[in-house]
Amino acid sequence: MTSNAQVQGRRRGIDLSWPTFALLTLVLSVLVLLPLFWLTYYSFRSDTDGSATLENFVALVADPTLVRAYALAIGMALAVGVLACVIATPMAWLVARTDLPGRRIVRILVTASFVTPPFLGAIAYEILAAPNSGIVNILYRKILGLDSSAYLVNIYTFSGLVFAIACFTFPYVFTLVANALDRVPSDLEDASAILGGNAMTTLRKVTIPMVLPAMLAGTLIAILQALTMFGSPAILALPAGFHVITTKIWSLFQFPPRLGLAAAAALPLLIITIMLLRAQKAILGRKGYTVLGGKSGTPRITKLGRWKWVAVTFVGFILSLTIVFPYLAIIKTAFTGTVGDAITWDTITLSHWNFVLFDFSATRLALWNTFLLGFLTATAVTAIALIVSYLVIRRSIPGAHFLGVLATAPVAVPGIVLGVGLFLSYANPTFQLYGTIWILLIAFMTIELPAGYQQMSSAFSGVHPELEEAGRVMGASRLRTLWDITAPLLRTSVVAAWCFVFVGTIRELSATILLTTANTKLVSVIIYDLNESGDLGAICVLGIILLAVSFLVVFLANRLPVLGGSQMNSRG
Repeated sequence: MTSNAQVQGRRRGIDLSWPTFALLTLVLSVLVLLPLFWLTYYSFRSDTDGSATLENFVALVADPTLVRAYALAIGMALAVGVLACVIATPMAWLVARTDLPGRRIVRILVTASFVTPPFLGAIAYEILAAPNSGIVNILYRKILGLDSSAYLVNIYTFSGLVFAIACFTFPYVFTLVANALDRVPSDLEDASAILGGNAMTTLRKVTIPMVLPAMLAGTLIAILQALTMFGSPAILALPAGFHVITTKIWSLFQFPPRLGLAAAAALPLLIITIMLLRAQKAILGRKGYTVLGGKSGTPRITKLGRWKWVAVTFVGFILSLTIVFPYLAIIKTAFTGTVGDAITWDTITLSHWNFVLFDFSATRLALWNTFLLGFLTATAVTAIALIVSYLVIRRSIPGAHFLGVLATAPVAVPGIVLGVGLFLSYANPTFQLYGTIWILLIAFMTIELPAGYQQMSSAFSGVHPELEEAGRVMGASRLRTLWDITAPLLRTSVVAAWCFVFVGTIRELSATILLTTANTKLVSVIIYDLNESGDLGAICVLGIILLAVSFLVVFLANRLPVLGGSQMNSRG
C-alpha cells in the first residue's frame, strides 16, 4: 500500500494543468486583447503623419457622414428590434401555448432561419423586391399591364432594409420567448382562471409579465445583431444611397485608407455593444420575475377554436416571408437564365451551376478556404472551450475564472470592429499575416470562441465531478481525467459545439470582408463580390451550396449515433 501511494504521488506530480493554464492565458490574450490594443492605439494616431492626435474622435461628431451613419444605424437597429418583437412574440405564444396545428414544424422552420446567412436573405429579397428586376414587381407590372417604371415594392429603402434584417433576426426573440413560455407554471394561469380571469386577462396579467424579461432580452439581441451587421446593409443600403456605421467603417478602408478614423469610428460601436449586452444580462437576471419552486404541471394549452385558422394564416404568412419565399427565390434563380424568366422547360438551365463549379476558378478556391477554415476553427475552438470550461467550472487552478472572462469577452466585439483590430494587429511588417488564411483563422476563432465556451461550460455544469475525483484518486492528472473520463461523457455537447461553430464560421462576413485578398477569398466574400457585378444566378448557386452543407452538418450531428445523435434529439 505504501508503494502504491508513492506511485500515485509520483503520478500526481506530472500535472500539466499549470502549463496549460499559462498557455491558454497567452493564446486568449493574443486573440482578444491584442486587436483591442491596436484598435485603441490607432484611434489616437493621425492618418497623415502618424502623430498622436484627437482629430479622429473630433471627426466622429464633426463629420456629418459619420454622424448620419451612426444615426441611421441606431434607428435601423431599434426598428428591427421592435419589428422582430412584434412578429416573434405572438408567434411564440401560438406555438408554445395553443393547439396550433403543426407547432413542431413551425419550430423547425424558425430554427432553420438561424442557419440562413442574413446577407443571403438580403440577396433573396433583392431577387423578390428590387424595383426593376424583382419578381414581385415583374408580376405586378405584367398583371396590371403597367410600364417598366412602375413597381409595387422597393427593397432599396430604409424600411426595406429594416424588413429584410428583421426577417432573419426575429428567431432570436422567438426562441427566448417560446422557451420562457414553456417554463411558465400552469398553476399560476389556472389560479387566474379560478379567480374569474378570462383568457385575455390571464395572458395580460400573468403570462406576459412572466415572459417580459425574455421579450426584452430577445429584442436587445435583435437590436445588437442589426446594429453590428455588415452584409445586409452593404447589399441593400449602399444601392439606396446611404451608409450605416458598419458600411461606413468598411468604406474607410477603401483607397486612400483612413485607418485611424476607422479605428475611432469602431470604438463607439464597441461601447454600445457592451452596454446592450450588459442590459440584456441585467434584464435576464432580474429577480422580480423569477419562478419559485420550478415548473409545476404541464403547459396550459389554450384552445383557439374558431380563431385557429386565423392563427394558421398569420404563422404561415410570417414563415412565407422569412423562409418560403426567400428560399424559393434562391432556388428559382439558380435554375433559370435571369431573375425575370418564367419557370418553363425552355428557361430551366444549369448554366449558373456550370459557371460556378467549372468555369469560375475563384469558386473552387473559395469553397476550399471556407470549409477548411470551418473545420480548423470548429476543431480548435471546441478543444480550447473544452479545456477552458473544465478549468473554470471545476475551479481546479486559482485564477482560472480569468480564462472564462477572456473566452466570453469577444461576444462584445462586433465583427466589423474585430476585423479592424485584426487588420491593424497583423497587417504589419512584424507579423505579415494579411493575405494568408491564418489571419482569417484567428478572426474566426475569436468570433466563435464565446459560443463554444458557453455550450461547453453549460455541459460541464451538468456533469457531477465524482468520476473525475475518482480518477484523481487513482493518480491521473487533471487533463488525463478530462480526456479519459469527462470528454467521453460530453460527446454530444462537444459535437453540438463543433457543429455550431462550423456553421457560424462558414457564414461569417462582417470581419472577413476586411481581411481577405484574392488568394484567401471565402464563399461569403465571393457572394458579396458577385452581387456587386449583378450575377444573381451564380450567387444563388453558392448560397444553395452553403445552405446544403450547413443543413447536412446539423442533420448528421442529430442523426448519426456515433456522433451522439440520439442524445441530441432527446435534448431537442
